[in-house]
Amino acid sequence: MKSLCIDLFKNCSATSLAGTRSSRVLTYRFQRTNYQTHLPSTKLTFSSYSTKTCFATLSAVTSEVEEKQTFNPDKAGELVKELRNSFNSGRTKSYEWRMSQLENIAKMLEEKEKEITEALYKDLSKPEVEAFISEIVTAKSSCNEALKELRQWMIPQKVNTSITTFPSSAEIVSEPLGVVLVIATWNFPFLLSVDPVIGAISAGNAVVLKPSEIAPATSSLLAKLVEEYLDNSAVKVVEGAVPETTALLEQKWDKILYTGSARVGRIVMAAAAKHLTPVILELGGKSPAVVHSDVDLQVAVRRIIAGKWALNNGQACIGVDYIITTKDFAPKLKNSSNYLVRYPRRVSAYAGGDIWAIDAYCHC
Repeated sequence: MKSLCIDLFKNCSATSLAGTRSSRVLTYRFQRTNYQTHLPSTKLTFSSYSTKTCFATLSAVTSEVEEKQTFNPDKAGELVKELRNSFNSGRTKSYEWRMSQLENIAKMLEEKEKEITEALYKDLSKPEVEAFISEIVTAKSSCNEALKELRQWMIPQKVNTSITTFPSSAEIVSEPLGVVLVIATWNFPFLLSVDPVIGAISAGNAVVLKPSEIAPATSSLLAKLVEEYLDNSAVKVVEGAVPETTALLEQKWDKILYTGSARVGRIVMAAAAKHLTPVILELGGKSPAVVHSDVDLQVAVRRIIAGKWALNNGQACIGVDYIITTKDFAPKLKNSSNYLVRYPRRVSAYAGGDIWAIDAYCHC
């Protein structure tokens, strides 16, 4: 592009470069100088080589980000309509379809283990062994259980009827809800994306997965793997951030599964309430450890510290955030914590009647 523009000005000809998505036209006047002339609005750099005064007319060039098609509510609606048509056709309800999708997920977990661990390292610097244990193995376990139990889950359950309806019989038949939205979180970006999808497919639903944008490498990999291994007429991935999630939440779903903060959980719940959509929320919180005064102090402290940082660098919903103990025992516990942890971020104690709480180390 730079050499093209240099040639244009060497020939001193009035030239128009058409912008792809803008009708605005900007005119610049160039004279011979010994320095480069910068055009911030078009993000191009030109050098003048002519002794003549040249004029060039350039239409405003939009950036690559602006040219990228946005995922708006209309496109979200089209996506949901496509999946609902697929669900209404009955293809996702059969035992054969569910088994084939679960088998493909198991195959994906086996064949793409290296790519998954690499993506998790790029996003979270998660070691390969930890990524395998905390995400891949757990996802495999869920998938294997679904493969083993699916036929049993689909069998209708006989139930007793009232004497008033004699001689009737009754049974509970599990039916899929329809089109399910899964909004995943970032601290276990692979496991907490795949695991709810396994459940939704096992129940015979069509699924849209929205991975976390805070883990972009894993999000991109999930989009690629779902397209490669699963039935794209019934299972899709939508990447993006707040605008894409907002567009998705404006649609009518048959169930929404969300993992993340309580603040966003309220937004998800409010959006679902407009359509009376049932929601499953797995929200973060503050998890205490209760320590009695008659415990082995060093054993207790070592276990608390291991429970806090041994998994995912403390970024887990069950990671210990604070400690509850007796007022007399609190100073001893605090001193032991300071001794065992080389660089404590924050340790403080505050009175609360006969019970003291020691604020444990904050999330990294």
